[in-house]
Amino acid sequence: MIFTGEEIVAELSGLGITHAIWIPDACIGTWEWAFSASSDVQLIRICREGEAWPLAAGLTLGGKVPVVIMQTTGLFESGDALRNILFDLKIPVVSIIGARNWLNTESRDTARKFAEPVLQAWGVPYQLIANEHDKPRLTDFLRSCLDAGHAGVALLAE
Repeated sequence: MIFTGEEIVAELSGLGITHAIWIPDACIGTWEWAFSASSDVQLIRICREGEAWPLAAGLTLGGKVPVVIMQTTGLFESGDALRNILFDLKIPVVSIIGARNWLNTESRDTARKFAEPVLQAWGVPYQLIANEHDKPRLTDFLRSCLDAGHAGVALLAE
């Protein structure tokens, strides 16, 4: 994983993120202890990925600054909720999506193949963070989305 739990919480806290809405996977799940220990970013666990987007929308409308965190397969599963929140209701939710098997080019898992084309088809701005050198792009990208008031996906290679 490119970021440790402490690093990701510090980055999100520095951006003014108030809530992390998530379903962890094997990679981003290692961040749970850091979120649980944080007094700045409240961790909200959900049961299904489709619950994340409307929950983030409600928090946004209530004046909070949430981030949705899940894996690419969860992004695919929750597409209709994302479409409704980002496009129909025009609520600018930002997210960090773990790009499953991005770093494992030998995997037969198709999640890597479809991640970028799906985001491009939906017209959701995204930034790939694929290695240590890309780390500053996470904060820069999320900050630009938050400042401009539009949605965005930080696609984090796993």
